[in-house]
Amino acid sequence: VQLQASGGGLVQAGGSLRLSCAASGDTFSRYTMAWFRQAPGKEREFVAAIRYSSTTHYKDSVKGRFTVSRDNAKNTVYLQMNNLKPEDTAVYYCASDRGVILSSIRDSRAYDYWGQGTQVTVSS
Repeated sequence: VQLQASGGGLVQAGGSLRLSCAASGDTFSRYTMAWFRQAPGKEREFVAAIRYSSTTHYKDSVKGRFTVSRDNAKNTVYLQMNNLKPEDTAVYYCASDRGVILSSIRDSRAYDYWGQGTQVTVSS
């Protein structure tokens, strides 16, 4: 599975961005898709995930501001980010895998496939 993330950029606080992650190489609809982020000097952290059933999971600090969705016909997962804050600044990565159990959905070690990352910078 190959993942290609895009959509990052520079935005002012309160603004919006939509990240996309295009997948290829296997049956996309069977995969759990996730977004992680890594800020300078910090560990990579879970942001959001959407399972093959389209159930979603979010980091508490992004609930109500971020929305993860998928388009199986386009083999693409999206992360709509609204009301962005400076603390959202990070490199955002998409990840995927089959058979991710619910208890591991926030664990980066549960995902074997990763995109290259896209930079999101939120200015105050």
